[in-house]
Amino acid sequence: MPHSHHSHSGQFCKHANGTLEKVVLEAICKGFEVYGLTEHVPRYRSEDLYPEEEEQDMSPEALLSQFDEFVQEAHRLKSLYASKITLLVGLETEFITSLDLDRLDDLLSRYSGLIEYLVGSIHHVDGVPIDFDIPTYEKALRLHGGSNSEHQTMENFLCSYFEAQYKLLERFEPEIIGHVDLCRLYTPSLQLSDFTQAWDLLRRNIKYVVGYGGLFELNAAAFRKGWSTAYPGEDVLRVIVAEGGRFALSDDSHGPHAVGLNYHRVAEYLETQKISQIWFLRHDERSTHKGRCVKAVRLPGDWRDHVFWKRNAIAA
Repeated sequence: MPHSHHSHSGQFCKHANGTLEKVVLEAICKGFEVYGLTEHVPRYRSEDLYPEEEEQDMSPEALLSQFDEFVQEAHRLKSLYASKITLLVGLETEFITSLDLDRLDDLLSRYSGLIEYLVGSIHHVDGVPIDFDIPTYEKALRLHGGSNSEHQTMENFLCSYFEAQYKLLERFEPEIIGHVDLCRLYTPSLQLSDFTQAWDLLRRNIKYVVGYGGLFELNAAAFRKGWSTAYPGEDVLRVIVAEGGRFALSDDSHGPHAVGLNYHRVAEYLETQKISQIWFLRHDERSTHKGRCVKAVRLPGDWRDHVFWKRNAIAA
């Protein structure tokens, strides 16, 4: 599909690679029509820095300065390549503590008119990263265990994840919901419906997003993480469909090498799940949603007929 709403570059994300401009040039080469630039928002506490950031002697202040530079560069590229591709400038959220949400309010005020949309993502549960590596994921699980059974531990963990997700959704109503079931990154075969309380919270979150008109991303990064599907997995996807949810596509690239990576597998997933409608974001000055300037637009016709799928460049 000629759209992606979620991407990163090594220039502004230390666990990615390549410059932001090289990401954009690769998107143009691959035939993307709309490409979203969405670096992570800064983290505000020293204890929330990642090892690669500590190795480079970065600080929370440096992360904020880096984000400033990202916004400037993204808009430079948006203007420079406007005749070749539509670039949207957004951000991907963090929610480690309530401080992150308060500072996100400040950040959005600071960049009013420059941040066109949000990718609403959760990467931490009770302050612990859940997608960095298996040891930190297991640490997050242990915080929800104690004398509980393995099943109850997982139930508690999933409930914490979906409660945090709901707080983010309710406060900011992000236009794109990032990898909605990232909570099972290391356990992709986990059936969320086996955890009654968590399943109910997930359904509540999905209904809320549908109610305000958000889009759920079909995120190709799950394939390079060893999944047999994109995010979300089949069980969650079916609930989104049943509730009237709408889907957009993202490659969640972390450098030029991953632009459009595994999109052919996303297409196969779309077909097997009988998803007939794909949506994307378009800049719209008339939009009044949370003061941001995009609207969701349905791709006309049959998405399978688009020339994008016939380009060899999208093969893995």
